[in-house]
Amino acid sequence: MYSSRITILVGHFGSGKTEIAINGAQALARAGRRVVLVDLDVVKPYFRSRSARAVLAAQGIEVVAPQGENIFADLPIIVPAIRAAVRDPARTVLVDAGGDPTGARALGSLADAIPAEGADTLAVLNFRRPFTTTATDAVAMVRAIEAAARRRVTGLVSNTHLLGETTAEVVLHGYELARQAGEALGVPVRALVVDEALEGELAGARLGAELTVVKRVVRPPFELSGRQRTTGPLFVVH
Repeated sequence: MYSSRITILVGHFGSGKTEIAINGAQALARAGRRVVLVDLDVVKPYFRSRSARAVLAAQGIEVVAPQGENIFADLPIIVPAIRAAVRDPARTVLVDAGGDPTGARALGSLADAIPAEGADTLAVLNFRRPFTTTATDAVAMVRAIEAAARRRVTGLVSNTHLLGETTAEVVLHGYELARQAGEALGVPVRALVVDEALEGELAGARLGAELTVVKRVVRPPFELSGRQRTTGPLFVVH
């Protein structure tokens, strides 16, 4: 899935974009790459890649995002750090970008810092979310993000899930819709993402995309404590 030195992940809230970005950064770091994870998600206040900074730093992964008293700030405070990461050929850069066309405008404002050439832009699709329930919805979403981000999407990532209620049938149905959307857009489905709990059921499936297994590191607090949190962050890293 990460065939380019720079990979940008875009997608609506709930697509699983941040989960994939964190897992991808960890996998690349384990492979010996010097990884920089850039948090450009200006849309979702509940969980951002920057919330996992300490966990990722312990694995040698640099997170480029506002910090300290500016942790909830956005561009242009991190633009110099983004330019430095992109220009360094020794670094592999993953960008967790805005979750809808409004958020994608933050990516568009960096068109001169993140070149279109040599960078992949992958749209993460979860067909169990309200705004992308059909292939037609996904195509419209991708086109809107492309216009706002001022760059073409080069591939799709199928990540249809229902958290703990996900089944192999749910995953494969989402993959078929992603394939249809890819045909309409003229881009390939680069990866089919599946939770590690379903890896055994899908390992032998005949697919036209790479099977990418992720471990969920972003969970609602009630899954860990048995209680619904009423204050503080809605999602935590474990």
